[in-house]
Amino acid sequence: MKLMMSVSMLLAAGSCLAGEWVNLFDGKTLDGWTQRNGTATYVVDDGAITGTTKAGSPNSFLCSNKDYGDFELEFEVKCHDNLNSGVQIRSQTKDTPTGRVNGPQVEIEKSPGQAGLVYGEAAGGWMSSPKKHKASHSHFKNGGWNAYRVVAKGARIQTWINGQAIEDLTDEAKLKSHPKGFIGLQVHGIGKRDEKWPVSWRNIRIKEL
Repeated sequence: MKLMMSVSMLLAAGSCLAGEWVNLFDGKTLDGWTQRNGTATYVVDDGAITGTTKAGSPNSFLCSNKDYGDFELEFEVKCHDNLNSGVQIRSQTKDTPTGRVNGPQVEIEKSPGQAGLVYGEAAGGWMSSPKKHKASHSHFKNGGWNAYRVVAKGARIQTWINGQAIEDLTDEAKLKSHPKGFIGLQVHGIGKRDEKWPVSWRNIRIKEL
């Protein structure tokens, strides 16, 4: 009886220690983040990270200084209707620390659209299936804050927007080259247009699995 109780207690303790939520953004500074590629601006404004487009800039990314493999990620995002964006997961840079950002990206765009599907940034295009990436939905609230949840475990990536399941992707071939990497907040390039279109993130937290 004593042995059985001891085992139960150990299992319970292990489950408590399996993973803890960690805030990736302190709400006040960009500590823990580094910009890679592009010249879009990133500032902290009213408790959110806001990235703003800049004429002539390629895609810009504000990237976590730490790499993550298997994890659960949550964040809220609000994006200008004229702009699409994304959050990189398990991403890397090509050849050098300042090289081209590449890896899986969870799509951010207005409704109806493909928000929440998985794109391979500089990594071969859509990772979501051809049938899925041509489909559209309206779970993303235009002009407002949207709650994203992403679970990455092994070769499986699952996404939700505002509580609605969007993607459940399992693909060993496409994901084997990106088992671990940084989280990146994208401001998409808009060519030579001189527009100041914002995308903002807040309440960014992660739990390693």
